Amino acid sequence: MRVIISGASGRMGQMLIRAVAQAEGVQLVGATERQGSSSIGKDAGLLVGLEALNVHVQDHLNLCDEADVLIDFTAPEACLNHAKVVAERGMAMVIGTTGFDANQQTELDKILKNTPTVVAANYSVGVNLALNLIQQAAAVLNADYDAEIYEAHHKHKVDAPSGTALAMGKALAAGRDVKLDDVAVYSREGITGAREAGTIGFSVVRGGNIVGDHKAMFIADEERIEINHFASDRMVFAKGAVRAASWLIDKPAGRYDMQDVLGLKEGLNKS
Repeated sequence: MRVIISGASGRMGQMLIRAVAQAEGVQLVGATERQGSSSIGKDAGLLVGLEALNVHVQDHLNLCDEADVLIDFTAPEACLNHAKVVAERGMAMVIGTTGFDANQQTELDKILKNTPTVVAANYSVGVNLALNLIQQAAAVLNADYDAEIYEAHHKHKVDAPSGTALAMGKALAAGRDVKLDDVAVYSREGITGAREAGTIGFSVVRGGNIVGDHKAMFIADEERIEINHFASDRMVFAKGAVRAASWLIDKPAGRYDMQDVLGLKEGLNKS
């Protein structure tokens, strides 16, 4: 499998280069960065402290003809531009970019409607197991249990709540057969009044170098159930994304997620 990584010099881009270099049967054939980046022209391997890979960081996707899949952890606007090239060249795409607004999400879906694509807010195997558990728990723990989502990330993260926190909220809402947009409470300030039954609250922390902490809480008067995930190294996300790319390579056009990659939806449907 031949891979291009966009956003190569970012935190996730560098981890992805390492993950691809370590994976069997996977070859890095391209790495890109935005115009003006100091990484342009550098060897992707040397950029992340590995041996030279003879792949130099570029500011364009001209190498798409040599690749099977693009892995994108960038920003919404950049990801949309990359998706257009992927669709034109008949590649597959793995997207870890978050923070799309409603219009951008609609545009992305339109661009990639005929493209094999994995889209996930989080590529950790553990997180996706947690999402599965949250949906199952929510189906049993009804609105008598107050539901809260907590997340914490490093101080450089630009979107909130995190994509993973929103995915947890959606899994919880799906378990209760409601839409997250109808029940989410994203902020509390001042005299808020008593909590409305059935809502899903979110709380956000930003600080230091926290890789990613997430928690779903089901709170009743008599008990509290928590489903937690704590990430200690971003490599867990990079390995998951490479796993998704390998899984995607022979799949028909369509939008998939990590629940598909890991076969978790089958277990959920059986339950």
